[in-house]
Amino acid sequence: MNRASLDKRPDEVATMFDDVAPKYDVVNDVLSMGQTRRWRRVVVEAMDVRAGQRVLDLAAGTGTSSEPYADAGIDVIACDFSLGMLKVGKRRRPDINFIAGDATRLPFADNTFDATTISFGLRNVNEPKKALAEMLRVTKPGGKLVIAEFSQPVVPLWRTMYTEYLMRALPAIAVKVSSNPDAYVYLAESIRAWPDQDHLAGWLQESGWEKVTYRNLSGGIVAVHRAHKPAGSSPDGGAAAIAKHTGPVAKLRRNITRPAS
Repeated sequence: MNRASLDKRPDEVATMFDDVAPKYDVVNDVLSMGQTRRWRRVVVEAMDVRAGQRVLDLAAGTGTSSEPYADAGIDVIACDFSLGMLKVGKRRRPDINFIAGDATRLPFADNTFDATTISFGLRNVNEPKKALAEMLRVTKPGGKLVIAEFSQPVVPLWRTMYTEYLMRALPAIAVKVSSNPDAYVYLAESIRAWPDQDHLAGWLQESGWEKVTYRNLSGGIVAVHRAHKPAGSSPDGGAAAIAKHTGPVAKLRRNITRPAS
C-alpha cells in the first residue's frame, strides 16, 4: 500500500473529518447508494454480543455504528479521533458514551472489552498494524474483533467499474452533497490504496489474532473480517507478535478462512 501518495498527517485527517461531520452520515448514504446501512447490519450480526457485555466501537464517528448496541442494552463506547464527529454524535445520542482516542494509543486498560469493532476507519489510521495490536491489548482473552472495510472487488470487470466510480463519479457527487468535496477525493484515494482481503487477514494474524475469517459484501467492495483474541494471551501479545514476525504473509494466510467462490 502506498500511503505516501495520500500525503496527509493524522491531525490533517482529523480536521478533514471535523469539517464533514454535520452531513457525514447523509453523504455516506448517498455515495453508497444506501448500502452503508446493510453493511453495518452485517457487522452487528458478526459481533453477536448481548446485554451485559462491553463493546468498543472504534472510528465510530457520529455514533451511527454504535446505536444498535446501545439500543440493545449493550455497554458500548464510541471512540474516534475527530472531535467534530464526536460532538455531532453526542448531540444526537447523549445516552452513548463518546470518547476521543487515537487507535494506535487507545486510552483503555488491558483486557477491557468483550468485543471490539471498527468500520470503514482502519484505512485512515496512520499505523494500521499498530492499531490492530492495540485492539488486541484492550480486548479480553477469547474476545472477538470485527472489521468492516472497503476492499477489492473479486470480479475483474466489476473491479474496473468500481475504480472508475471511485475516482470519477464519487468526487463529482461529493461536490453536490458535501461541505468538503476534497475530503471525499482523499477518501476515494485511500480506498484505492488499501490492501485486499487476504492482506488484511495476514495483518490480523501478524498482530496476534486467531481464527481469522472474512466475508465479501457487494462483490468485494466491502469485506467483513472476524478474528478472536487467543484465550490466556498476554496483554502485549499483539505488539510482541508483530515484533517477532519475520515470515512472509503468504505463509500466515494458510489458516485464513475465505468465502466460498
